[in-house]
Order: sequence, then structure tokens, then C-alpha cells
Amino acid sequence: MKAVIMAGGEGTRLRPLTSNAPKPMLPIANVPMMEHVINLLRTHGFDEIVVTVAFLANAIKTYFGDGSEFGVKMHYAHEAVPLGTAGSVGNARHLLDERFLVISGDVMTDIDLGAILKFHDEHNAVATIALTAVENPLDFGIVITREDGTIERFLEKPTWGQVFSDTINTGIYVLEPSIFDYIPEGRSVDFSSEVFPQLLAEGLPLYGAVAEGYWEDVGTLDAYLRAHKDVLDQKVQLEIPGFRVNDGIWLGEGAEVSPDATVTGPAVIGPGCKVEAGCRLGEYTVLGSNVRLLSDVHVERSVLHDNVYVGAGARLRGAVLGRSCSIRSNVRIDEGVVLGDSVFVGSGAVLNGDVKVYPFKTIEDGAVVNTSIVWESKGSRSLFGRDGVTGLANVDVTPELAVKLAMAHGTSLKKGTTVVTSRDSSRAARMLKRAIMAGLNAAGVDVLDLEVASVPVTRFLTRSPRAFAGVTVRLHHDDPSRVMIRFFETAGTDISEDGQRKIERLFQREDFRRVLAEEIGDIQYPPRALEEYTVALEATVETDAIRQHKFKLVVDYSYGATSLVMPTLLGKLGADVLAVNPYVSTSDRVAFDVDAAAERVAGLVRASGAHLGAIIDADGERLTLIDNEGRVLSHTEALLVFVDLVCDHLLGDTIALPVNVTQQASIMAAAHGVAVVPTKMSIAALMAAAMEPAVGFAADGAGGYILPGFLPAFDAAGALLKMLDLLARHDRSLAEVVAELPKVHITRESVVTPWEQKGLVMRSLVEMAGRDVVLVDGVKVVHDEGWALALPDPEEPVTHVWAEGSSDAEARRLAQEYARRIRQLLR
Repeated sequence: MKAVIMAGGEGTRLRPLTSNAPKPMLPIANVPMMEHVINLLRTHGFDEIVVTVAFLANAIKTYFGDGSEFGVKMHYAHEAVPLGTAGSVGNARHLLDERFLVISGDVMTDIDLGAILKFHDEHNAVATIALTAVENPLDFGIVITREDGTIERFLEKPTWGQVFSDTINTGIYVLEPSIFDYIPEGRSVDFSSEVFPQLLAEGLPLYGAVAEGYWEDVGTLDAYLRAHKDVLDQKVQLEIPGFRVNDGIWLGEGAEVSPDATVTGPAVIGPGCKVEAGCRLGEYTVLGSNVRLLSDVHVERSVLHDNVYVGAGARLRGAVLGRSCSIRSNVRIDEGVVLGDSVFVGSGAVLNGDVKVYPFKTIEDGAVVNTSIVWESKGSRSLFGRDGVTGLANVDVTPELAVKLAMAHGTSLKKGTTVVTSRDSSRAARMLKRAIMAGLNAAGVDVLDLEVASVPVTRFLTRSPRAFAGVTVRLHHDDPSRVMIRFFETAGTDISEDGQRKIERLFQREDFRRVLAEEIGDIQYPPRALEEYTVALEATVETDAIRQHKFKLVVDYSYGATSLVMPTLLGKLGADVLAVNPYVSTSDRVAFDVDAAAERVAGLVRASGAHLGAIIDADGERLTLIDNEGRVLSHTEALLVFVDLVCDHLLGDTIALPVNVTQQASIMAAAHGVAVVPTKMSIAALMAAAMEPAVGFAADGAGGYILPGFLPAFDAAGALLKMLDLLARHDRSLAEVVAELPKVHITRESVVTPWEQKGLVMRSLVEMAGRDVVLVDGVKVVHDEGWALALPDPEEPVTHVWAEGSSDAEARRLAQEYARRIRQLLR
């Protein structure tokens, strides 16, 4: 039988180990991962293997040759350009004229391939996908099957809100040759996102078979160490070379271990190793061939590749060392350190936790290394969070990080592109924005600097023909010691997840474009940016209606840059405005208490007889309203006011709202003949929905309002102006509209949920639902007079539960019921 091993990936997440070696050639227990895969295939009767190769293909070809040494016959199909999972297999179609199996060359598994083949034959399938359950499905493709094994749904690399199962695609497939009818030639094609969904759409027999056995995608450095631990614990049945001696210790041919050395199993000591007196090898230590440990070296939970030299008195814990590294005496290498091939570490040097050192680098005697050399930088699990890149100013987010981040961003754009930059009034933001501008210029990108500007103004200028992207630096809303660096795309919306991943990949590898001196980017300052914004904003409303109404307002600008725009615009519209905090603070702002500010504005509204009050946050994105009776509106009430008034004046026929917003919004919109489109709760998803032509209004239910005809993003100034416009057109006071709103009963609970159990919780809730289920974001179960929504938090080990009912008590009962179900699942 024939099999295909996919071995063309670069393995970027495993760098620096894969900087000069293909990922399938990384050793697990001193045997290349791909050799373990070949042994598994041979055991199950596969005697002819096609290997798809691309990155450093000669390293694979030289090692395996024609396969005769490994008991199989091997062919190679080379990709000149990346063709994707299906495209790489399609590139070898001339060698595959019968049923065949596909498997990755970089996984650790002892799955019963024979059982998968038998399942495929018994069901007369065109394609069968081997499935397995994992604790954290975020990095994999989720597959949902029916009871007979037919596949119902695919979801590639979901967010936590999309995790409806923990059963994932292992990348092991049994395929019939007819599959090539669905793999076009000459371009990149993916099995999971293109080929299999097409088979599903055409109703062809596509099955998922749950596989028995061990499976681990060795895609990260943590997974690489974890795979070694599982091999030594014999959780996976693989051949470990060497003679097994007492306490689970494998000793290679010609290895010398001093009687005065201590070795605690499980451990592997490769052929030709020499371990001198006083050495201590702890559990889960793996030494490659010809490794030499001088006296008194201590190693635990570490993997040392071939030909590593370690000087006397060195200490290694939880580290991985590439081939031919030279570690001199009394070096200390801490948890999570990874060295590429041929790294030299001088005597007495200290490499602190999580440092990555790329191949062929030299660390001098006595050096203390806290950050990676030369490419990767120590940091959090993910560079981007829900608010962009955030951290303590000048501690986590330093000028050095800002420069590198900007160079990564600039490298992801075409040379000569223009990026809009802005900041708030804080000194921290000023410092970091200057570093960002330098980094963009260094990558050959021009800068259009707005200096101090609100976020909506920045987005507006980013949408202009002269710019292609935007960056703004601001203090965090809730913590003035933290900063946020936010990126915008050409439409003025938040950068997409794909864009984030591209920047993050370039940042981690430091694969920056460095232009020649004459190509360095320029910096310009647009002279009429605020005027352009205010003119465009004014054009979105009926100015005559607002002037005739002669509004009296109390507006708190929260010391933000909106105070540079709104006073003039409101004055042109004939409004009498009592401004609070109407200037941009020249020092780092203190935390702003919105509740206290709302009460202060409410008192001023009552005292002055104003038509309404408003608080615009410092970034200019969120709006809090106070009616003419001095009542502070909740964000839900303000949303319903907008829905009630805006439906008759939409540039479109739909409204976009997140799935956790009250159902009363849909009921009110329907009464006006307007539909509500539910979206994910992320701001990026809401903005993406707002860009659809049919959507005339969008909001997040937390003070963020989007007027797509003007800007597909939050704009508090635009929302306030639109509210004045709507009140004037309807000739109603805000208090009158609020008095007619329906009662809303929504409550929220949170349940601590370990990361590894989030997938199980979501899958179980879907299975338990037994009624209408909405899977836009998380699991939303519709009940007779309400709903409950369970959604895993993307950044914390928590599952959030929202519920709406006919009363506060009913909403609370529903939320507590689903919280109880989740806790039971966790137990």
C-alpha cells in the first residue's frame, strides 16, 4: 500500500531548532520524527511512501535516500512554491493511482492505521479523516461528526467562542484517487478549508473515524519537550534506540557513564556519549550521540542534540540544546531556554528562563542573558490581546519593543506605503509613538502624524486615499500605568487576526525589511485633519433640524482629544454647551471614574435644564448619555433608544449587534421592519459586520456605536451628533423615549474553567441543549422567554454566562442553571 508523508513545512514555531533543519528531522528520543512515522507506516503494511518536500529538502532526501535502509520504497515530490496540504499531495498525483494514506512527517503517534483503513473500506468512503480528542483545540481544525461517522461540520483554528467540540483533525487521511478531481493544479489548496468542505457540499461520502492511540502535534517548543516526556513515560509506543537498563534508562552503543555519576530514569543516553564523575542526570534527560558532559554537570528535563559539549559544573534545567553546541564551565541554563545549532556559551554565563538563541551565535564569558539572541524576543504567549499590544509602559512595552513592532508592521506593508500615527496626551504614548515612527521609517514606510488625536479621527484619516494603515498609542482605559498600541487597516477598522499573526511572525523572527538610506520613510503632518473630519461628520446629520431645536447640552470630554473637535462643531450647529474637562491634559492622565463623572454631569443637567448630558471617553470611542431629567442611562437603555429612533433613518435594512445584547433590540427593530444580524462579541467582528452594505447601524451594548455611513468603527462624537439629529427629527425629548422602552432583565455569571477543559464544556453544552442553539459566538441556547449564552474567555481561564429572562429572578435562575451545568461538567 502507498502512503504520503507531508514534510514540506518550515516549522517556524520551533525555531531556533528549525532554523537550519527541516521540522520532520528534529529528533525525538534521538530518532528523527519522520523516521518514527515511517516505522509506524511500515508496521501497518505501507511499503511505498511518497514524501512531499520543500524547505531544506536535501536534508530529508540525504538521510532517507530511496528508503531501502528503512524497509520501504520512497519517492519525493518537490514543491517549488508552497502548495498547501492538499496542493502538496496533488503535486504527487502521478505517483498515486490507488487508495492511499496521508500523514504529517512531524507528529508523534502510534494510532492504529489499520483500523482507520478498515473503517474507510467498510463505509465506502471517498475520504476518511482520523480524529482524536485534545484538551486545547484552538490550534487545530475541529470536526463534528454524526453518529454514523459522517462529517457534519468543519471549523479551522477556532476562537474559544467557536469551540463546539474537542474532537480535532489529526491530519491523517485515507483517500481515494478520485480526490484529485477536487485539487486544482498550480495553486495552494488546503484539505480542511477547501477540499473537504467541497466534498461535504456535494454530499460525497466523507467520514471521520475516531482513532485509538497517542497523537501529539509537535508544533511548539513546549510540545517538543512534552513529546519527549510522553515517550519516556511510554505513553506512546515508539522504538527508543539503545539498551534498556534498570529504572527506564536507555544506553546507546559505546556510551560511557562514570560509576561516580548519578542517572535517574527515565532517561536516554545516546551512542558515544561520555558522562564524567560527579554528573547528575535527572528525570527526562535525553542526550544525543557523542554528547560529552564534564565533571559535576547537572542536567534535568533537558534534551541535548548530537555532539553537544558541556563544561564542568554547568547546570541545565528544562532546556533544549541544538547540535554541536559548546557550553563552557559553570554555565547556568534555566527553564525554557532553547539554543540553536553550534551556539557557543562562555564560562560563567547565565541564560535566564525562556531565552532563545539562534544558530552560530556566541555568548561571552560571564554574560547574563535575559532576552533572546538575535531574533526572537521574550514575551507573553501572544503579542496581541483584545486591546492590541498592551503592557506596563516602559517595562513590558518599551521603546525597543515599539521599534521592532513597527518594523514588523512596516515589513508587512509595501515599501512606500503611508501609515497614519496618533497618540493621546500622555508622555508614555509620546515616547512610544516616536519609536514607532522610527521603526516604520526604517522599513521604508512613510508616516502621516496626527500627533494628539482621538481614535475616530485616526481611523477617519486612515480611510483617506493618502494612507493605507494606522497606528495609535494610548494609555489603557482602566490602568494609566499601562499602554495600548492599536493597529488599523485601510478601512479604518481594527487589524484582522491574519494581520496580527503576520506582524507577530515577523516580530518574533526579527525578519525585518531594512531599506537603503535614500529609501527611508518620510514624516508629514496633515494641516487640516480635524477640519476634514468635522466637515465629513457634519454631513451625516440634518444640520437645519439640529439648529432649529437649539439644544442645550452638558458634555464631559474626559480630558480627551475629542475636545479639539466637538466644541467648534456643536457651536456651528447652534448648541449651547456647558463643557466639562474641555481640554487635553498635558500630563499622564489619572484613572477616570465614569460613574462619578456621570453623577456630576447629571447634576449639571438638572441644574441647567439641559436637553441631555453626555460623557465621551478619553479615546473618543464610547458614549454615556444622561437624559433631560438628569437620569444616567445604562448602556442597554441607550442602545434601545438608538434602535427605537434610528430604524426609520437607516442607510440599509439591518442592524448588527453582538449575541449577548438583549432580545428586546430585535423585537423593537422588527417593529420597524428592520432585521438584527447577530455578531461575535469581539470589536473586530462587529466592525467587519458594519462594513456590509446592508448594515446601517451597529453597537456593542457597552457604549460603543457605529454609523457605517460615516465610519465602520466606534465614534462617540458621531454617536452624540446622531442622537441630536434623531431627537430633533422626532421632536421628542430623551426622557420621553426612555420612558417608553421595554424592561430588560439580563444577568451575568462567570465560572472558572481550566484551559484544557474549555473545549469539553462547549461540546457538552451543545449536546445537552436539546433546543434552538445559536453558534455565532459561544453556545447560545434560546428558551421560551429568554436565552442563555456560554462563552469562554479568550485570555483567562473563565467561561462567562449571560442570560435574559422575563424578570430579574428568571434571568438570574437561568444564568445560575447554566453556571451549575458547567461546574458539573468540570467535576
